[in-house]
Amino acid sequence: ALQKWVNREISNFDYLIQLNTMAGRTYNDLAQYPVFPWILRDYTSEELDLNNPAVFRDLSKPVGVVNEKNAKTVKEKYNFEDPLGIIDKFHYGTHYSNAAGVMHYLIRVEPFTTLHIQLQSGRFDCADRQFHSIPATWQALMDNPNDVKELIPEFFYFPEFLENQNGFNLGQLQISKEMVNDVILPKWAHSPEDFIYKHRKALESEYVSAHLHEWIDLIFGYKQRGSAAVEALNVFY
Repeated sequence: ALQKWVNREISNFDYLIQLNTMAGRTYNDLAQYPVFPWILRDYTSEELDLNNPAVFRDLSKPVGVVNEKNAKTVKEKYNFEDPLGIIDKFHYGTHYSNAAGVMHYLIRVEPFTTLHIQLQSGRFDCADRQFHSIPATWQALMDNPNDVKELIPEFFYFPEFLENQNGFNLGQLQISKEMVNDVILPKWAHSPEDFIYKHRKALESEYVSAHLHEWIDLIFGYKQRGSAAVEALNVFY
């Protein structure tokens, strides 16, 4: 698979799916769901210019420190000594992939809607915590070093999860009083299909092809553990 990928006989998408499978990740287990990277950082421009490296996320860094200013907080957390000496040191108390995160993204489609409601004791979580906007989700990651969710494969092929086709009442946002309905897209996407098309194009772009291995090192490779993980600010609780 690696050789095929290097020779560009298979796409970046295919290679990531194969890596996830080899790592024991599967669509059949929400706790080990396939994980894909955030690849863009530009969710506000009218047009998406895939020839401009500035529109892409830095794939060599965990998503929690893509924003430089979070690195200080993350390092401080790691340097905190557990007085009882029971807890190993870590940079992040949450994980880049977990069952709640998968349900968060897929709340508008079954069976994830029902699973989300079960998780929240029989109702939808409050509207402000719902996945309601792609630009706002990215901004929250940039502002909050405790939110380190990566993406799921659906962001690259499944436009339906961005639409509230079943008409679920997901509540209204506290400040703007806006009802949560379809997911708000970046300005450069004119429809869910257009978002998926451009996002997939971004995944297969020259920039991502040249840098994807840096992210793979963090998630599936040698920067997962040990001194390389510490150095990369990539240690999870």
